[in-house]
Amino acid sequence: MYPHVTDNSDRWIARWLTVCAVVIFGMILLGGVTRLTDSGLSMVEWQPIMGAIPPLTAADWDLAFTKYQQFPEYQKVNYDMDLAGFKVIFMYEYLHRVLGRLIGVLYLFPMVFFMVRGMVRRPLKPKLLLLFVLGGCQGLLGWYMVKSGLVDRPDVSQYRLTAHLGLAVLVYGYMVWLILQITSPHRQIVGEHSVKFYALAALVYLMILSGGFVAGTDAGYSYPTWPLMGDHLIPPSIYAEGWISAFEQVTTIQFNHRLFAYGLVLLVASIAIRNFRGSSDPRVKWGAVALALALVCQVTLGVSTLLTHVAVPIAAAHQGGAVVLLTAALFFTHARLTERSRL
Repeated sequence: MYPHVTDNSDRWIARWLTVCAVVIFGMILLGGVTRLTDSGLSMVEWQPIMGAIPPLTAADWDLAFTKYQQFPEYQKVNYDMDLAGFKVIFMYEYLHRVLGRLIGVLYLFPMVFFMVRGMVRRPLKPKLLLLFVLGGCQGLLGWYMVKSGLVDRPDVSQYRLTAHLGLAVLVYGYMVWLILQITSPHRQIVGEHSVKFYALAALVYLMILSGGFVAGTDAGYSYPTWPLMGDHLIPPSIYAEGWISAFEQVTTIQFNHRLFAYGLVLLVASIAIRNFRGSSDPRVKWGAVALALALVCQVTLGVSTLLTHVAVPIAAAHQGGAVVLLTAALFFTHARLTERSRL
């Protein structure tokens, strides 16, 4: 049925997707650093082709800085910034955009090569094409996000930032899932399976979206204490503006993120312990261990982010830790779904 498709073809496709997933993981980390350093609005134009070339001369840098000075972030926040300071934030955003272009190249050309050579199994083709389309949408969404900070308010919309982060993580997660399927042909998901098996990965994903609202509103700075928020376990000002507070009031946003985290800790810990003890499948046991380790690291990084007043290295590691936890959840979910169909 697939005359050119061999196990070796699958291995090459899995390796290629793994490289892409690792680079996307790096892209998510760099995006977090870009946000944490307030660098995202330093490039005020979207030039998909010419934008790959950075300022090369003093005149180029002066022009880029002059353009930046015409927008609210410089006029209201960074009005005392000099050219040297501008170069720092510009390079973070520039590297973020260049890495996005690199991912596009790294994905498109090998995909075309594998398809032309007939190395891709038919059921996999639409999935690979979907990933490419989602990647293109991610680039457009990135600029749509940046545009929101080039108007009256010198900050990007938390809704657009969360959507941008969510789509990046969605692309990464779907890619990881395909890698698990390709590299485990002997472990197939067969018959009917409950939606509950996917709930764990879905909840981790929602937790990441919750973190997007924390980042988009700088809510992490509002209460740099733990386990209390200031002097309260439950701040009296939460939901002061009704349900919209969950998305726009920093106190409520941070409180919800903490509450979500506590619930996820209990859920993940119970699932990991129960499956490690109750399963005879080594892969499920390894998945349970990976879940537990990723959970401990992520909780530690989350608390450390608060107590260090959102120190950039720790906060960036916290964002990366969320993606690692999602990866562990996907690995565990795949192992659990294929537990009875293994050879």
